[in-house]
Amino acid sequence: MKFKIRKAIALAAVAALALTGCSSKGGGSDTTGENGKTRIVVDMWAGGQKDTDALKKQVEIAQKALPDIQIELRTAPWGDFFTKLTTNMGTDNMACVTGMNSGKLTDYKSGFAELTEADLATAGLKSSDFAKDATQILSNGGTMYGLPFDMATMLVYHNADMISSTGAPQPKNGWTFDDFEATAAAATKDGKQGFGIGMGDFQWQALPISKSGTQPVTADGKLDIANPAFAEASTWYAGLVTEKKVALPAASASEAGWGEDQFSNGNAAMAVDGTWSAVSYLKNDAGFKVGMTNLPAPAGGKAKGLILGSGYGIAKSCKDKESALKVMGALLSKEAQDYVASSGRSYPARAESQPLYFESIDEQYRDVVKQAFDAAFANVEGQNVSPNWSKVNSYIQPELVNVYTGAKPMSEVLTSAQQQFQQ
Repeated sequence: MKFKIRKAIALAAVAALALTGCSSKGGGSDTTGENGKTRIVVDMWAGGQKDTDALKKQVEIAQKALPDIQIELRTAPWGDFFTKLTTNMGTDNMACVTGMNSGKLTDYKSGFAELTEADLATAGLKSSDFAKDATQILSNGGTMYGLPFDMATMLVYHNADMISSTGAPQPKNGWTFDDFEATAAAATKDGKQGFGIGMGDFQWQALPISKSGTQPVTADGKLDIANPAFAEASTWYAGLVTEKKVALPAASASEAGWGEDQFSNGNAAMAVDGTWSAVSYLKNDAGFKVGMTNLPAPAGGKAKGLILGSGYGIAKSCKDKESALKVMGALLSKEAQDYVASSGRSYPARAESQPLYFESIDEQYRDVVKQAFDAAFANVEGQNVSPNWSKVNSYIQPELVNVYTGAKPMSEVLTSAQQQFQQ
């Protein structure tokens, strides 16, 4: 999975036409191919050439398994992908197999066919093929609209060298928020900060969700971002900057990866980011030793995280659902998932392929990564997303600049979002 949204956005500019449904071969749901073969188009975003090459390899695996079906891959950068998907949905021209991200599903679920266990059987798959809770990634309201090719959750990354030099307690899996605050406070010295405050939606919400045990959206998809428990935990989070002074406010709303960059540059001892960043942080340019743990837990409770990821669904407008299901199944087969895992590019959703991901990591880091992943995925749940969730995040993100400078209370921002975007 390429779940690094902020990096994908930076690359979005040039490939939008790749997803238009007006090629000479017909639209995305046209299943007429060459030499009488069934043609199935697969649309997926790609952040760069490495992403595209990885997707091509997976399609090659699927094509080998399905010689009687012509599989056509189309890619575009993240932003362009969803712009064109909106257009294609409006003209019933979605690709038969279309990529989808867990956080975007509610915006586009009307274009996807509902999937049943019988559909999975047609695809050559079973729910039990996937890791625990993974089928929640592309489900909404108890209905499955797709299946994931990778899975992720949020971790706390820490600069083990910096923490050691300050004498602060080293973070450990199973730690509490009291432990987190103690480390952040002790590591804030000599011009360095104990924590890099988050600006991205997953980055800033992860700790409040774990601390409150509450998501900002209810299980039935209703916006609940101003509920007292989540608002209190979010106010605590903002207070890491304004009250506890263990983090610096973001310079501007354009600093979408502020906290992560502060950490990568060696200016902050800890930051929250996704499991998708594990390998890149281990090989950071600053050269410091990186540790990682699950999110801290409230006193007497358990850490709570969200299971996130991306995968594929079948367009409602597809003229040959059976062939599309077979293609999706081949893209999520053991061979294809083994490739995803062994490349180390993302953590596969298929349970039997996951050990290969850890084997792809340098032996000196392997145990640290596996222990953090095991702890983080031990208590996760699917992300609840409201119909206006993208608009909620677009509204809140720039407001966080004012929140972190103390110019506006977090509770005011959350209440305003609730009033504007509840449905």
